[in-house]
Amino acid sequence: MTDIKRAEDLKATHDGFKWAKAAPGVIPAWIADMDLPTAPEVIDALQRRAHGDLGYPTWLDSPHSGPLAEAFVERMESRYGWRPDLEHVRSYTDINQALQVLLHVWTRPGDGVAVHTPAYPPFLGTLESMDRPLHPLQLSADGDSWRFEVPDLSRCKVLLLVNPHNPTGRVFTREELTELAEHAERHDLLVIADEIHADLTYAPHQHIPFATILPERTVTLTSATKAFNLGGIRCSVAHIGSPELRKVLGAQPPFLYGSANLFGVEATVAAWRHGDAWLQETRALLDRNRRMIADRLPEGVGYRIPEATYLAWLDYGRPGVPEMLERDAKVMLSDGATFGPGGAHSVRLNFATTEPILTEILDRIAQAETSGSQAAGR
Repeated sequence: MTDIKRAEDLKATHDGFKWAKAAPGVIPAWIADMDLPTAPEVIDALQRRAHGDLGYPTWLDSPHSGPLAEAFVERMESRYGWRPDLEHVRSYTDINQALQVLLHVWTRPGDGVAVHTPAYPPFLGTLESMDRPLHPLQLSADGDSWRFEVPDLSRCKVLLLVNPHNPTGRVFTREELTELAEHAERHDLLVIADEIHADLTYAPHQHIPFATILPERTVTLTSATKAFNLGGIRCSVAHIGSPELRKVLGAQPPFLYGSANLFGVEATVAAWRHGDAWLQETRALLDRNRRMIADRLPEGVGYRIPEATYLAWLDYGRPGVPEMLERDAKVMLSDGATFGPGGAHSVRLNFATTEPILTEILDRIAQAETSGSQAAGR
């Protein structure tokens, strides 16, 4: 995978947003990019394309039957036992764009959107900027995991389901998904299911596509970008299960919302068809890392080992922790307050890095917490 042991070495080779935003000497563990090398199969595919034909692709006039849609259908069937309809697949640059397009054509300002909170900040930002009021489905600690209760959804138009959940790493069970489907039917909701972290689910937990439970109300959003470390590729897939929504989208000008680009499609297809050996090795590393966090966190910091993703949700029980950690520990984490209700006392740690660097991060966090506790006791 990689033998990089020092943050300074990663800083020297990584010029993306994650590392560029961190001050000198600060280790970034915030935005959801990995510090790991990309799958060689993806690099090979991009190099072949870069040295080949960069003209209009063969799938330009038939995007629903092109290689991206075909690879998506193959992957869903082989990994999750769900065979999507090829003709119902659309492509977008990323999931945030897809969500905004769907809300734009299906809802109006003032229509409520139910979301499990804490929630991915760009989704909350989308709802606020588009005037789609948030109806939080609050997750709460329950032993070693999380539980939620579904409130009255009668004022909602959409259920935005993030499964596996970001930031807690919760993988919803079939019973929970069935309960959500019953609520969606009762309140006539469109379900937009963001399943981008599905390939990062740890055994014995299993990802269940929501479209297998409620097919004609569900839009499935996914991408190879999270599991295969391709955040800059800008390529995602939407499977539109709702006939009414397909009709609405079909009435839009064909190029209004853009489409996936040539390199994005090449990278995604290569990842989904040829990258599983890399993914298996990566997931094994992440599995070790998520357990290491449980062993090394300071006493009193709440942490439930995530069932999926490479994101750790840490509960400090007090505000102001991100600033303290960046100042005293020289570690940059995501501020839980930006994740909405239930996040003000927490931080999110991205553990998709090498074991030596994660060890350094956790050592710094422990030292800062110990120094802070000693200072408070003086």
